[in-house]
Amino acid sequence: MAKNPPPAPSPAPLLFDRALLVQRQRRAAALRPETFLLDRVTEDMNDRLAAVMRNFAAAADIWTPGAGLGAGLHERLPSLAHIAPPDSGAEVLPLANASLDLALSALAFQVVNDLPGVLAQIRRALKPDGLLLAAMIGGDTLTELRQSFAAAEAECEGGVSPRVAPFADLRDVGALLQRAGLALPVTDVDRVVVRYDNAFALMQDLRRMGATNILLERRRTPTRRATLLKTAQIYAERFSDPDGRIRATFDIIWLSAWAPHDSQQKPLKPGSAKVSLEEAVKRGREA
Repeated sequence: MAKNPPPAPSPAPLLFDRALLVQRQRRAAALRPETFLLDRVTEDMNDRLAAVMRNFAAAADIWTPGAGLGAGLHERLPSLAHIAPPDSGAEVLPLANASLDLALSALAFQVVNDLPGVLAQIRRALKPDGLLLAAMIGGDTLTELRQSFAAAEAECEGGVSPRVAPFADLRDVGALLQRAGLALPVTDVDRVVVRYDNAFALMQDLRRMGATNILLERRRTPTRRATLLKTAQIYAERFSDPDGRIRATFDIIWLSAWAPHDSQQKPLKPGSAKVSLEEAVKRGREA
């Protein structure tokens, strides 16, 4: 008897307006863009690549905002190709199978609707033993702003609207790398705490980063002035230092993994150990 085919996977939920993201990033570029986070990530990426003792002939920078990573990584990767997000907001990468030795991305994956799908595309585009190295915003990023807005809206408007995107945590990202078929996944977090004179200065920086609200379920009417003032007040009351300046947290999640290759270290098969754990503990006690 013929078996029924497995059900098709459910499409990823749409959280972000990717076409609006492109517009916001272009607006930021037309202003005086704020790049301190991207500069930090680029410098760190240089250091991490320096620890990998190999040459990458074919490398691509995927959806990094602005001009991408090329200028900061030129000495290490003189032929790095920058792939900008398409105007339509589609999440399809123009990459041939097994065409890349290295895939990079900085501060882009946190606003991807189908991150498992994008990682799977990158996995197919990498040559065997090709490397993915990326940094994305995650964890407790902007927790102070989120809490302040929620408290202000509850007080001024009687409800809370979605304003700051949900962020992935470290364990989620590691699991997604494995789900995409990548090997030897490694993740870690770099926490950056930035201080501002007030909440409005932080919001202006976010605007100049192209990092304002692109949630599909966002409120479409302008925020009331009273709500903004209350947000700034609560922020100052709860998250300021003794000198009166406020703190803003940015968690940068780093992820790296490799396309599978026979030369890579493999975990031992269950039951293949030559010495049992019990025997090893016994030997340790006798030593």
